[in-house]
Amino acid sequence: MNFLRGVMGGPSAGPQPSGAETIQKLCDRVASSTLLDDRRDAVRALKSLSKKYRLEVGIQAMEHLIHVLQTDRSDSEIIGYALDTLYNVISNDLEEEEQEENLPKQVDDLGSQFTEIFIKQQENVTLLLTLVEEFDFHVRWPGVKLLTSLLKQQGPQVQQIILVSPMGVSRLMDLLADSREVIRNDGVLLLQQLTKSNAAIQKIVAFENAFERLLDIITEEGNSDGGIVVEDCLLLLQNLLKNNNSNQNFFKEGSYIQRMKPWFEVGDDNCGWSAQKVTNLHLMLQLVRVLVSPTNPPGATSSCQKAMFQCGLLQQLCTILMATGVPADILTEVRGSKVFRGSQCLQFCNFVLMFFSLSFPNRPAIVVLLMSMVNERQPFVLRCAVLYCFQCFLYKNQKGQGEIVSTLLPSTIDATGNSVSAGQLLCGGLFSTDSLSNWYAAVALAHALQENATLKEQLLRVQLATSIGNPPVSLLQQCTNILSQGDKIDRRGSKVQTRVGLLMLLCTWLSNCSIAVTHFLHNPANIPFLTGQIAENLGEEEQLVQGLCALLLGISIYYNDNSLENYRKEKLKQLIEKRIGRENFIEKLGFISKHELHSRAAQKPQPSFSSPDHVMFDHEFTKLVKELEGVISKAIYKSSEEDKKEEEVKKTLEQHDNIVTHYKKVIREQDQELEELKQQVNTLRSQNEQLQATVTQQVSQIQQHKDQYNLLKVQLGKDAQHHNSHGETFQVNGIQLEEVSKLKEELEEWKNKHELLQGQLREKDSVIEKLVRANSLWNLDRIQLQSTEISKLQTENQKLQLMSEVKALSEEKASLKQYLDSSNSTVAILQDQKSKLQMIFWCFWLTRIRNYLH
Repeated sequence: MNFLRGVMGGPSAGPQPSGAETIQKLCDRVASSTLLDDRRDAVRALKSLSKKYRLEVGIQAMEHLIHVLQTDRSDSEIIGYALDTLYNVISNDLEEEEQEENLPKQVDDLGSQFTEIFIKQQENVTLLLTLVEEFDFHVRWPGVKLLTSLLKQQGPQVQQIILVSPMGVSRLMDLLADSREVIRNDGVLLLQQLTKSNAAIQKIVAFENAFERLLDIITEEGNSDGGIVVEDCLLLLQNLLKNNNSNQNFFKEGSYIQRMKPWFEVGDDNCGWSAQKVTNLHLMLQLVRVLVSPTNPPGATSSCQKAMFQCGLLQQLCTILMATGVPADILTEVRGSKVFRGSQCLQFCNFVLMFFSLSFPNRPAIVVLLMSMVNERQPFVLRCAVLYCFQCFLYKNQKGQGEIVSTLLPSTIDATGNSVSAGQLLCGGLFSTDSLSNWYAAVALAHALQENATLKEQLLRVQLATSIGNPPVSLLQQCTNILSQGDKIDRRGSKVQTRVGLLMLLCTWLSNCSIAVTHFLHNPANIPFLTGQIAENLGEEEQLVQGLCALLLGISIYYNDNSLENYRKEKLKQLIEKRIGRENFIEKLGFISKHELHSRAAQKPQPSFSSPDHVMFDHEFTKLVKELEGVISKAIYKSSEEDKKEEEVKKTLEQHDNIVTHYKKVIREQDQELEELKQQVNTLRSQNEQLQATVTQQVSQIQQHKDQYNLLKVQLGKDAQHHNSHGETFQVNGIQLEEVSKLKEELEEWKNKHELLQGQLREKDSVIEKLVRANSLWNLDRIQLQSTEISKLQTENQKLQLMSEVKALSEEKASLKQYLDSSNSTVAILQDQKSKLQMIFWCFWLTRIRNYLH
């Protein structure tokens, strides 16, 4: 103990030893001392020096500390000191604190180097896993912290050691069930590090009931109102679910999505949210986005969307959207989620919201969202999120597209002007003096027309009143008018942005819609404007507009049906050759795909613009450019003869498509007829089973009558031998005569029933023959109608099934006939026996009468 007092700074007559010398003496003490108390004091001293003399303790004492963990496990106190010391040596947390306090930083990454030394012997990590199992707080808690630090420093290597260790992951999962919150919370942090970028460990943790335990902790801590513990649990859930399809499916199948609904419950007064609550809600919304991300398999995403819709989680998100006082960044996260994208049931739910708004009775939810999008006073990030929410709502949702376009059509516009529709808001944004609103509205309207030729044609009917006294103009014409005016209109923001948005809308509108192309070409000012824009030599910023003009002109050629004599394909190509030049046209067309902002937009569906100046391209439009750039380039160089051949091929393909559509319709009808025939077969089979049961019952009753007949026959034989009393004989014979008469009536009744059954069987035979005939005719008609391509769509399995069912009915019919033949035979036997019985009966009576007379 005197030695320790000297080491720890107690009074000493001689000079004070240096830190390295003190640490060396303490290490010698730990290694050589035979008394546990001395070793414990020495390890405690090393712990106190390990923060200040981290390098020296790590180099000199690590081996001795590991030896203590191996040999002194019976004493929890020394084990705790050893673990704390190793944590101080390996962890970089202390260095980070010193850095924040502007203290000089020690040697480079010591933690990573000491971790590498520690895990070089895999037995050390296995030993640490064993110590973490100990319930003693002074062992378990420092063990958890040390293992977490090891994972931070050398994550993949430590993960692999734990993965191959027997029950390694399962041991750590027990930390979540520890009643001591500090250990449970640090256990969550440990699992965060353990599950990073390791799908195998993620699956093991998930199947060790991690979802249940984490959701319980979140609920106990108060959901979104909870503290840092809720944040840690949400981060761990993200590790387990992100890019892990197996865990996502397990999460959905375990009904854990339903338990997320209370997270998003908000009250009437949402002012003054704490920073922690905002952070928690951010992570919760990100978790929703992980489950419905477009990068997930389509089936997994749609099933998660359906579960969110059915449990009411979607309604809770809409409630947040409509609530007052919710922070803007939370609204951005909600609107930027992909919970609507490509999900029909959720899109239908949003349609309900269009008519029954949650917080604004007179304004549907879609209208409220679009008002935020076209309002230039709203935050930029929020407007982008609203646009993406609207795009997700319309993604592969023809019904939703139709509802949006219908608000623009003359028949659905509210003449009273009491309410604002989605279409009116889009038109207002399209013709606003704010260039960003122009772009948002143009892209939103383009998504309403995406891959929907019917709506493109309907939108041509939209008429706009530009000013009082002037006739209305079409929406298409107004867009081209604004485009041609260019710099003449005073706008806020980038004027290029407005023209890019309008050109993207026009390209989407005209693509794959010959009628729209015809309407566009019908305006004599449009083609000269496009050729003039493309032919000019403008600055780099205007080159993007030139490229889009070239794309629009190319679409007008490629989808031209030659209905306008002055704007036939060949004449437009001659115009390009004369005023622009083919090579120059192709070069200008290539400006689009080469632009940096185009490449960024093509990466992912969600808009991710760093500033309003970078708002230029939409993700879906980049797909259209990729699809049309090549075909337009080829179309420009094609001769008139090649165009004619191409038109013929198109017509042939259209005819072929019509034939295919017709045969598909025939197949659907035949499938429906086949389904009806199957139902009839099932009905006949059921009736046949009932008839078989009836025949079986009748056979049983006939057998009972046979037994009664045999009993009566025996009784008559006894009466013939014993005729001492005439009165008794007459009484017996009277009873016998009555029974014989009854038997005769019952036989007659069964004969009638037998004939009825035969009639029913004949009817069933007729129906079966009709089914066989219908099946043969159906097969013949199908062979005659279907071509080789269509015959592949319908296999012979259905015919074989029907034939097997008819064959089964035939076999059942034969079996039924066999039962009936057996019944007929039985009845014939009974009739014969009855005749014999009658003859015996009358002979017996004649003999009795004759004897009586004598």
